[in-house]
Amino acid sequence: MIRPLLFAVLALAGSAARAADLDPSVQAQLARGRPYVQVRADADGESGLIQAAIDIAAPPQVVWNVVTDCDLAPRMVASLKSCRILEKDPAGAWDVREDISKMGFLPSVRNVFRSDYDPPRSVRFHRVAGDLKVYEGEWRIEPRGGETRVFYESRVSAPFRVPGPIARIALRYEVPQALMALRRECLARAK
Repeated sequence: MIRPLLFAVLALAGSAARAADLDPSVQAQLARGRPYVQVRADADGESGLIQAAIDIAAPPQVVWNVVTDCDLAPRMVASLKSCRILEKDPAGAWDVREDISKMGFLPSVRNVFRSDYDPPRSVRFHRVAGDLKVYEGEWRIEPRGGETRVFYESRVSAPFRVPGPIARIALRYEVPQALMALRRECLARAK
């Protein structure tokens, strides 16, 4: 669903923290209903890292259904223009998707990636073709009493240079917006 979040276009992504790794200020932020997002440059300078988490008052299966819904993705992420499944396992263990993203004056970016599924706990994904140099990460869905905590991690490198500070600013805006859209859709479906 929101896997690319067009982080790829902006050349950053990351490595998600486990629930036990979240410091008290992050726990407090999530408890206040705000998504947690950390964006930083990767050491090699060619890619970037994102850590993100959000709490959603919906069952894990509802969250799973939204995260894996390719048709829904372009409606939830403004810069994502299309998502289509190119190939899939008949048993539902994996699929290969193509996303086309376009943001402002930047050229369109085509991303083809494989997602491996462990329903309703995790989606691991990695680049198989397309414009991106690097695209890999994971969605993790963890039940927490009456709600679900969603972690997103990704490492991405765009096909063109984007100044790091500009990419980080854009992602600090885009990622929380996408996570809030995820929450809204999950809450609507849970009713």
